[in-house]
Amino acid sequence: MYLIRGQHNLDLFKKRHPKIKLCGTIGNFDGLHLGHQSILNKIKTNAKELNAKTIVFFTEPHAAEYFANARNSQIEAPPRIFPWRKKVMLLKENEIDYAFFLKFNNSLRQMSPDEFINEILESINLLSFTVGDDFKFGADRRGDTDLLRKWGKKKNILIENTETLLYQNERVSSTRIRKALLDNNFKLAERLLGRPYVISGKVVHGQHLGRTIDVPTANIWLPKQKLPIKGVYVVECTLKNKKVYGIANMGVRPTIGGNSPVLEVHLFDFDMNIYSERLDIKFIEKIRDEKKFDNLDMLKSQIQKDISKAKDILKLQNDH
Repeated sequence: MYLIRGQHNLDLFKKRHPKIKLCGTIGNFDGLHLGHQSILNKIKTNAKELNAKTIVFFTEPHAAEYFANARNSQIEAPPRIFPWRKKVMLLKENEIDYAFFLKFNNSLRQMSPDEFINEILESINLLSFTVGDDFKFGADRRGDTDLLRKWGKKKNILIENTETLLYQNERVSSTRIRKALLDNNFKLAERLLGRPYVISGKVVHGQHLGRTIDVPTANIWLPKQKLPIKGVYVVECTLKNKKVYGIANMGVRPTIGGNSPVLEVHLFDFDMNIYSERLDIKFIEKIRDEKKFDNLDMLKSQIQKDISKAKDILKLQNDH
């Protein structure tokens, strides 16, 4: 898959590849859940029938994050299911040909629906364009599927929208998945995502505090975006295609005065140098919320209890 960053590179792409015909879609695609996958399957089917390539437009940051970061904003951005790099990786796994990273800024926010069509969508050779059932675009979300259909009819571009995908009579959505993760319902999140909830990251150097209390941890680099997990969890990790179990703490580490979210993983029966390696962390069950302890000895005692509880959970799981 080829990643195109920014509108100027989209224009350059068309100059270099003027004959490439495309079947596209647009959205946040946070989590790339089953509903998103049905849209991707649709554009792949169209591309096969029309002898074209596939392209996915997505904005960064999410619109909600942009408005939450605006001066004097009272809005709180929803947590990300995955960082954007994971989204790109999942698009690649879904065999999408091109992904277009469009920066959400004040210029894009103020762009009218007609300007968006003229400046973005018409900058490439679209044969079809597929959107979700609730798709809105342009300043104040004034653009909708009806406007796209009128444009598509003039330009001979197939405009389609997909029907809502339901699971247990409720809509499959990023919002529902975030709630499932916050509610410690990883089985529901897995069903809606179509795969287990996994965070991937590189192991980086931390404060090496874990070793001082006999609980060495692997510190995972995280992006700035807030994730929908917080507390201590039982985890199944994959390192170089090998599974290792452990506990993970996602939080600010209040006992040592931390203030930035950190993901730390303690792997059971493991003593290898894995700095700079990538670790895939599958979350199985939440043990407890993060809390502040009066001293490190109390923290150490609680972590030992967490380890014991995690092993009981894993044993119970394996017995079933």
